[in-house]
Amino acid sequence: MMNKAFKALLEPVQLQSGLQLHNRLVMAPMTNYASHEDGTVSPQELQYYARRSAGVGAVITACTYVSGNGKGFPGEFGGHSDEMTSSLAQLADTIHSGGAKAILQIFHGGRSCPPELVNGDVVSASAVASEERGGGVQPRSLSDEEIRDIISDFGETTRRAIEAGYDGVEIHGANGYLIHQFFSTHSNRREDEWGGSLEKRMAFPLAVVKEVTDVVRKKADRPFAVGYRFSPEEATTPGFTLDDTLALVDKLAEEPLDYLHVSLMDYTIKPRTGPDVTKTTLALLLDTIGTRKPLIGVGSVHTPEQAMEVLAAGSALVALGRELIVEPDWVKKVEEGREESIRTTVGPEDQEELVVPDALWNAIMNVPGWFPVRDRNEAH
Repeated sequence: MMNKAFKALLEPVQLQSGLQLHNRLVMAPMTNYASHEDGTVSPQELQYYARRSAGVGAVITACTYVSGNGKGFPGEFGGHSDEMTSSLAQLADTIHSGGAKAILQIFHGGRSCPPELVNGDVVSASAVASEERGGGVQPRSLSDEEIRDIISDFGETTRRAIEAGYDGVEIHGANGYLIHQFFSTHSNRREDEWGGSLEKRMAFPLAVVKEVTDVVRKKADRPFAVGYRFSPEEATTPGFTLDDTLALVDKLAEEPLDYLHVSLMDYTIKPRTGPDVTKTTLALLLDTIGTRKPLIGVGSVHTPEQAMEVLAAGSALVALGRELIVEPDWVKKVEEGREESIRTTVGPEDQEELVVPDALWNAIMNVPGWFPVRDRNEAH
């Protein structure tokens, strides 16, 4: 029997679009490196999502690139052409088969794209290489016409998501990719309408939001959600600060979006700079957003007690990322009062049971500190 202390996690939520989620827990968008080279979804990928779609209210997919020159990493699936629609539909159907709503995360990698995956130049807001991604190439600055074409690409991929049966899209404005790059004082050194002042650095993100929401208004024949994911601050100097992000979030909260989604590694983290460094980043964001938009809180939410803390702080939804890789039955175990049996570590022998694609599994096993990996001889 479920512990009544966790009842709020399993309460239904209705978003502004009318989309109904059967609980407040969502699967966070996570790269799995498992798609075919041509950008279509692979059987391994479908099995991975099928294993994790029972329990959560919604699954937010790994990011899909909206432009041919926007592929950010190997094994990423595409939404950049109509030929991808049937592949996208397979993934939406798989997620729905588990009972969750399917939300397609859409993005362009910008200067983070490996040159070998781009047909043409690596591009960004300005010709400035990344400091955070080792060996980053110097991109070419986008022309005004190219910028407008990419904005249109976000809309076209949204149309394909509608046609493929998704319940929403999430605009990926975080983690150093193209939308983030336009907002950043590090990567955006432009002096036209797309860069310079804080307001002009917001122009590209807000134009993408307008394009996507306009397409949904015109094309969707059912409740269809639009979310926006963002990073709170940058480690580089120059780089955007939490104050910059709070200004962006304040504008996003007035847009016809269904939710905002912060990208955090730890929901308890405090900002390096900002209006009050004694408060958590999550709390400061919620102070700015207020009741205007639901916020998805995320970051090292391993236990239902921690998930309840995220709700108690004011978040409307809680995203589970690595936790659902380690424990696909996380939600089911909370529902059944078996939260003490939630798996917290993985070992080399667990791949088949957890249904994790080979490339992602290799990363889990070999990237130090990314996952709690136990030795083969340790007990579960």
